[in-house]
Amino acid sequence: MVDRSFSVAFTHRLRFTRDVFDPANQVLDDVIRADDPSPTPVVPRVLFVLDAGLDAADPGLRERLSRYVASRRGVIDAAPAPLLIPGGEIAKNDPRVLEQLLHAMQNAGICRRSYVIVIGGGAVLDVAGYAASIFHRGVRLIRIPSTTLAQDDSGVGVKSGVNAMGLKNLVGAFWPPRAVINDESLLRTLTDEHWRSGFSEAVKVALLKDADFFAHIERDAARVHDRGFDAAVPIIRRSALLHLDHITSGGDPFEFLTARPLDFGHWAAHKLEQMTNFALTHGHAVGIGMMIDCRYAQLMGLCEDSLPARVYDCLTRLGLPTSHPMLARADDVLAGLEQFREHLGGRLTITLVRTPGHPYDVHEIDHQVMRRAILGLAEQA
Repeated sequence: MVDRSFSVAFTHRLRFTRDVFDPANQVLDDVIRADDPSPTPVVPRVLFVLDAGLDAADPGLRERLSRYVASRRGVIDAAPAPLLIPGGEIAKNDPRVLEQLLHAMQNAGICRRSYVIVIGGGAVLDVAGYAASIFHRGVRLIRIPSTTLAQDDSGVGVKSGVNAMGLKNLVGAFWPPRAVINDESLLRTLTDEHWRSGFSEAVKVALLKDADFFAHIERDAARVHDRGFDAAVPIIRRSALLHLDHITSGGDPFEFLTARPLDFGHWAAHKLEQMTNFALTHGHAVGIGMMIDCRYAQLMGLCEDSLPARVYDCLTRLGLPTSHPMLARADDVLAGLEQFREHLGGRLTITLVRTPGHPYDVHEIDHQVMRRAILGLAEQA
């Protein structure tokens, strides 16, 4: 018998910038050169993938991208035009989108030393990342997130995937990006709903990791709601860094263990998204999911009694929902616990919060108490 352990080193690069496709901006050049620092680097082939929703919201983006590519001859060898794919959950629900991505990579001559550079919201990052993870068993991926949700959370992660058989993220892979570039100028294209939606993930990671950061969000929630960039950008950056620190230093980047602390509030959120046929955005669903778990912890005497009220007040001032009519179907929501257990690999592990900055795991849920928590929130709807 021979047992040998081995590891694979990854470098996760996170960059913050503005106007990444300004020809004077060197951020993208630098992360590409970091993979090949030799004096005579090979010019890599690049396929840009663009969220069609972002393209519609920012009609000048493709022209800026074209000018940038023209200015980078000798640095990258880009396919003639970006590939447009639909934004939102349709990208993850329609298998034809994945097929389209794989065909585009083949037609563009993408190899394992090439790059897929994807620009868009979290769903587009997910499906394009999954395509990159399986094409040639993995090609280089750079993410340029365009939503608050993707910049402060999902875009920084190492997961990719698509929805299948009615379940969210059932099929996917862990495939770390070579870099994540958060361009704050892209956030100006968002609707108010999508702007606010992403801050639920900042609230989540603050509750898990940093009590002072949660107090910071509480203090600036109204300014974030009103799209004050001076208030919002530091919150997005801090949230992204906390997520990055957990992935790179938390000891379980590929989630081999049973606990998934960054999924606080997510067991119910994923179920609510399914129950609404993904009409409920992920960010909105996460806010509701956190309220369910905070209310459950309060009913069980497992958290500071003021916690649910603080979370409710923070989410409300950010403009995020804390309830939904689907909560009246409490038994259907509770079925999400079993789906979450299966996704974890057998043992149920739910992360709750005692006080901001102090999470803990439970492995059993009192279904009757959880039902009370869900129905209590349903009355607000």
